[in-house]
Amino acid sequence: MRVKEVVDDVTLKRAITRIIYEIMERNKDLDQLALVGIKRRGVYLAKRIQERLEQLEGIQIPLGELDTNPFRDDQKGGEDTSVIPFDVDKRNLILVDDVLYTGRTIRAAIDALISRGRPNKVSLAVLVDRGHRELPIRPDYVGKNIPTSSKEQISVQLTELDGQDCVLLSESE
Repeated sequence: MRVKEVVDDVTLKRAITRIIYEIMERNKDLDQLALVGIKRRGVYLAKRIQERLEQLEGIQIPLGELDTNPFRDDQKGGEDTSVIPFDVDKRNLILVDDVLYTGRTIRAAIDALISRGRPNKVSLAVLVDRGHRELPIRPDYVGKNIPTSSKEQISVQLTELDGQDCVLLSESE
């Protein structure tokens, strides 16, 4: 299997910064905003966004952690380990994930959020959009578009879990 780095740490940081500035531009009322990271790496990305928004705007945006596994159509069961420490009703939520591929994880995430209440709006921020959608789901905020074949894999590495920041592309030979 061949593995190559397609995004280095500097480019990854710039991609997250781009997402943050787009969030600020499109959300004038940050008081109604909350971030919801999809476990696992989406949570760390959401935390980085939250910290930077606090630095730039001086406001603490609520942050939740969403476990989509109990809501997926391709695997049933499991305990819901989500931690959403705020009321989702009438909030503008931004779902944060590392890679958008078929859209099935995002569908499960929306189901999980709706089971907790009725948000005003749900937006989607992804670090990498690799294409190949099976559902009509489109991200609102994208760090990098990386077109792939269905035989390739994208792996986001984050310092908090992996000891480094990068995006790797692997291809079966």
